[in-house]
Amino acid sequence: MKAYNSKNAAGVASKYAEDAAAFPPDMARVDGRQNIQKLWQGAVDMGISELKLTTREVQESGDFAYEPGTFFLKAPGKDSKLVDQAGKYVVVWKKGQDGGWKLYRDIWNSDSGK
Repeated sequence: MKAYNSKNAAGVASKYAEDAAAFPPDMARVDGRQNIQKLWQGAVDMGISELKLTTREVQESGDFAYEPGTFFLKAPGKDSKLVDQAGKYVVVWKKGQDGGWKLYRDIWNSDSGK
């Protein structure tokens, strides 16, 4: 959240594994850290702001963990005025050889009517 809200797409992308994939709503799958950085830079450039993530739980199994949660953000509406959006996400984390955790799979979508 800190990196995104600072408009630092490279910082956001650094949290992803090199072989990560993101599954944004209404878009094709985005593969690889560099392409994920472009995805987040596009969101910043569109004016999507004030991202807040709330983790609901984390479960670990070996070298993987999953994290479902909710998000809140502000996005430009039809008249370019910022509107509130809320939704949910699921992230799969992967443990690297160094023991650190990186985002491996990332999927999210908005709640209807938000």
